[in-house]
Amino acid sequence: MLSGIIHCNPYIVIPLNRFILLVLIVLTTGCASTVEPPPPTSVDLPKTRTDPAKSAAVPAPTKPAASSALPPPAVLSEAQTSEFILQILPGNLKDKEGWAEDMQSVFHALHVQPSAENYCAVVAIIEQESSFQADPFVPGLPAIVMREIEQRREKYSIPPTVVSWMLSATSSNGRSYQQRIDTLKTEKELSDLIEEIIAQIPAGKKMFPNTNPIRTGGPMQVSIGFAEAHAKVRHYPYPVHGNLRNEVFSRRGGLYFGTAILLDYPVPYHQLIYRFADYNAGRYSSRNAAFQLALAKISGRKLATDGDLLRYQQGRPAAASSTTQLALSNIGKALQMSDAEINRDLQLEKLSTFSQSHLYQRVFALAGQTAPQPREAIPQINLNSPKFQRKLTTEWFANRVNKRFADCLKRGASSNNKSTKKSKPPTRH
Repeated sequence: MLSGIIHCNPYIVIPLNRFILLVLIVLTTGCASTVEPPPPTSVDLPKTRTDPAKSAAVPAPTKPAASSALPPPAVLSEAQTSEFILQILPGNLKDKEGWAEDMQSVFHALHVQPSAENYCAVVAIIEQESSFQADPFVPGLPAIVMREIEQRREKYSIPPTVVSWMLSATSSNGRSYQQRIDTLKTEKELSDLIEEIIAQIPAGKKMFPNTNPIRTGGPMQVSIGFAEAHAKVRHYPYPVHGNLRNEVFSRRGGLYFGTAILLDYPVPYHQLIYRFADYNAGRYSSRNAAFQLALAKISGRKLATDGDLLRYQQGRPAAASSTTQLALSNIGKALQMSDAEINRDLQLEKLSTFSQSHLYQRVFALAGQTAPQPREAIPQINLNSPKFQRKLTTEWFANRVNKRFADCLKRGASSNNKSTKKSKPPTRH
C-alpha cells in the first residue's frame, strides 16, 4: 500500500491513501476550489456625491440606437399553453406530456409569463444543449476523462503504474474505477462516480469541497453552482432527492434552474438573442459588451467585448484591474468621476441596477454625442471545453439558439392556424 503525506492546506495534514490519490488526480488541478458567484439579487444603488456645477458639463443621456423590437408577447391561457407546448416539442420525443407538464409547472413556480416566446426560448435552449435528453450522452466521454487524468499525472509527475494502481480499486458496484470510466456515457454517471470516490474518504466532503469538476448538467446544462446559490435566495419548490446536484440532472430540476437563468431576471434587450448570449456568457454580458463598445469609442482604446467589466479569480473580483477599469480610469476627468466612484459602480456589473448607475449613464452620454449607441451586443468569447471538437464562440451559440427559437415559433404558429381552421364554423349558403 502506497502511503505518504499531502499538504494542500496549512491546516490539513492527512495520510495519503488510494482514494485521496484518486481525488487528487481525477478531480483537481490544484488545492484551490472554484466557487461560482451567487445569482444576481436586487440591491440599492449607491448614491454618487457630485458638484452640481460640474455635473452640468456632462452630456445628457442619449436614446439608444434603434433596433427591431419583438412585439409584446401574448399570454397563453392554461388550455392554450398545454396545446402549444405539445405542438412545439419534437414529434418523436418520449413522454411529451411529462415534458409539457414539467415546463408549465416550472413557469408557474418562477412566475414566468406563459407566452409563446418564452416557451420557445426554453425549447430552443434545450434543443441546443441536450436534444431533449435529461441526462445527455457525451460522445467519447471515457477518452476525455482519461486524457484529463493523463494531464494531471504529468503535472504532478506521478508514475503511470501508480495511476493504474489507483484506478484498479474496487468501486461500490464491484467493478474497478477503470472499468467504470471505460463505460461512462453521461456527465451524471461521471458526477456520481466522483461523488462516490469523495464519500470513501473520512470527512471527504469537508476536505474536498466544490471539488467535483462536473459543474453543469441536465437538459439545459445548468451550472451546479448557480443552482446551489439560487436555492439559497429563493426556495426550491420541489422535493430534493439527495442534493441539488441530483436535481439539476433531473428533467424537472434542470428545467427549473435553466428557465431561471434564462428568463427570471429583468433585461433591457429588444431581442431574445441577447438573452441566449447571456445564457452562455453570464447574465447581463450582452449589456456589458455594449458598454465596452461605447467605452472603446470614447477612450480610443481597443477593448475585449466579453461582457466582464472586472477581472475575476475563483468567481470573485480580483485585485488586479481589468482593461475596462484602466480605460475608465484614463477618462475619469471626462466622466467627472473618481476611481473610487468608478470602481463602486463597476461592482454592480452583474446586476440590473448597473444600467441605472452614474457610470453607465455617463459613458453612454459621451459615446452618444455623435450617434446613438446600441445598449446590447453579442459578447465576443471563445468557448473552451474538453467536449468541444471544434472552435466555438458565444456568438455562434446565440445564433444557433436564435434560429431554433424562430423555427419553434413557426411550429407554434402552424399549430394555431390549424386550430383556427378546425374551430371555424362551416359557411351556410
